[in-house]
Amino acid sequence: MTFFGHTLKAGLRALAALTALAAAPAMAQAPTQATGTLDAIRARGTLICGVNTGLAGFAQPNSQGVWTGFDVEYCRALAVAIFNDASKVRYVPTTAQVRFTALQSGEVDVLFRNTTWTLSRDTSLGLDFPAINFYDGQGFMVKRSANVASARDLDGATICVQPGTTTEQNLADWARGARIRFTPVVIERLEDNIAAYLAGRCDAYTTDISGLAATRAAQSQPNDHVILPEVISKEPLGPLVRHGDQRFADLVRWVHFGLITAEEFEVTAANVVQLSTTDTRPDVQRLLGRTSELGQMLGVDNRWMVNIIRTTGNYGEIFTRHLTPIGLQRGPNALWSTPGGLQYAPPFR
Repeated sequence: MTFFGHTLKAGLRALAALTALAAAPAMAQAPTQATGTLDAIRARGTLICGVNTGLAGFAQPNSQGVWTGFDVEYCRALAVAIFNDASKVRYVPTTAQVRFTALQSGEVDVLFRNTTWTLSRDTSLGLDFPAINFYDGQGFMVKRSANVASARDLDGATICVQPGTTTEQNLADWARGARIRFTPVVIERLEDNIAAYLAGRCDAYTTDISGLAATRAAQSQPNDHVILPEVISKEPLGPLVRHGDQRFADLVRWVHFGLITAEEFEVTAANVVQLSTTDTRPDVQRLLGRTSELGQMLGVDNRWMVNIIRTTGNYGEIFTRHLTPIGLQRGPNALWSTPGGLQYAPPFR
């Protein structure tokens, strides 16, 4: 009887726990390894893409609420690979503080959000960086009226910086090495950080050069602001996916490599459909799905790159459309065949 009594009580406790669990509010969960992110996206019918809260040239909603920008094009390209429909994306704005949690918890499927690849992020967050889609570096912006020509002139200055970013750590490391004293003005939200700089709460604003260019371009008088010549860090930016889902990571990685390869072989939005049937170059035939069935290896249609390129254009077209207007030059983001260019894709074979 005692054994039966203990068993009955244990069963009742387990039943109560299950009842409470069923009554609890549903929480977002990352797909299990058995399901996989790609399968979960297809079952849902929409790709959920984590982007910036608003950064000109990279990710920003326009006056109609339509998201545009360099990072947004990658979300659209991935949706085309999966659904052959660039509209099947839901954009979730994420701050620097919540972006990793949003991906870890399954709130978003992928982050395309100017995020720096570092060792600690690659190993301790349960996340993976499939590729580098933008080579960047940290710099400083000041008002032209301050007559500051170099970052070394910022000794004793106040500097606006976002917390929880590589930017904050780089600033401290650089100042220590350069023996420069500064007072940080630490503000979480990007918009508030920029507003503080514009209002004069700090003498300088520091972030990646791309972010400085985007901020400057968004002002009514861009020439009132100067990006100083010093670049104090390496900032390889790229998409992030959850660790352990190699199938989805492969797809994200090769979407980027496909855009690079398309530019290398001068396959553009305007000519991709024609070249998909007439080009005799073996590399182009493989890229555009005429031979080798590479798309099938990734779990998508063999004409996935034809569909992507006719929608977004190649890497160079995306860069020119979104980043050239805010004053960014190709620099290290030029193709490897250009002096100083670092963008390089493994062979499509």
